Amino acid sequence: MSERGALRARLELLAREVAKFGVVGAVGLVVNIVVSNLLWRYTDIPTVRAGLLATVVAILGNYIGFRYWTYRDRDKSGRTRELTLFLLFSAVGAVIETGVLYTATYGFGWNSPVQSNVFKILGIGIATLFRFWSYRTWVFKALPIESAVPSDGAAPDGAAPGAGGFLKQGRTEPVPRVEADSVRR
Repeated sequence: MSERGALRARLELLAREVAKFGVVGAVGLVVNIVVSNLLWRYTDIPTVRAGLLATVVAILGNYIGFRYWTYRDRDKSGRTRELTLFLLFSAVGAVIETGVLYTATYGFGWNSPVQSNVFKILGIGIATLFRFWSYRTWVFKALPIESAVPSDGAAPDGAAPGAGGFLKQGRTEPVPRVEADSVRR
């Protein structure tokens, strides 16, 4: 496979990952907005606290979607580490998201239902960029290269042969070649 073909395959895998992340995120967004609006309308919980509670509810649902759909092919060992990092990075995302809502509400006095929703969504958008990067980089780690290519040199399940290796999860891994001179000896 040429470099151009390998790049195209990597971009296709990334696009698929972004799409799955987006679907789970969209469900989380709906949960977040619905819970926020229910709390804002039917309770006396202050705007920012209600927004934070809604974020926590969405985060819990998103973990299930990310682990079992978006990143189901990623390393599953070390679930305690994974969940700890997920919660840590989700908390940072919640601070980003809530910080935008807090600034709008208490910094500028923009506290109408429409304004709260606009700044809630803006905060979610900014936090989503951070979450995508951190989850794919630190939380749901890609499997090590050694596990993607069997020792017998055969193509792993779902891998396509490429020039000098197999393409798996957007990486081309070299496969040892046997030179003709070493076979004759």
